[in-house]
Amino acid sequence: MKSALLAALALFSVPAAAQPPTHALPSWMTGAWEKTESEKWADEYWTPPRAGIMIGASRSGKGDRLGFWEHMRIMRETDGTLTFWAIAGNQPAVRFAATKSSPEEIVFENAQHDYPQRIRYWRNGKTLMAEISLLDGSKASRFSFEPMAGS
Repeated sequence: MKSALLAALALFSVPAAAQPPTHALPSWMTGAWEKTESEKWADEYWTPPRAGIMIGASRSGKGDRLGFWEHMRIMRETDGTLTFWAIAGNQPAVRFAATKSSPEEIVFENAQHDYPQRIRYWRNGKTLMAEISLLDGSKASRFSFEPMAGS
């Protein structure tokens, strides 16, 4: 009987290495964020987490001209993986898997994507920081967003 119980337990135990790491949805990204430098501007918006998903949007430009826009989502997939999906302009959606997270930082990676391969968000006090780069950290572009007035 004891050996049958141990055999049954072995069937239901999954090695820790086989389980994807559990990352929390980054609720600290919630809100409306902006960056302005002279005529250049960028803003980013994130909904609060609900039902396993956060929905985001960003746009940037100069003066009255739009230069870039993007739809984004951070979601928990059926296998438990937390992913960042980005749809830049009219391009197909690109998936990045969470590889690191803490209460004030999250990193997503996709080694097969041309650029970026890494997307990192973190908080620096009231500032939302973002960085895109290659996996090794090269070709990095960093963004610093402040809470949007009135939000």
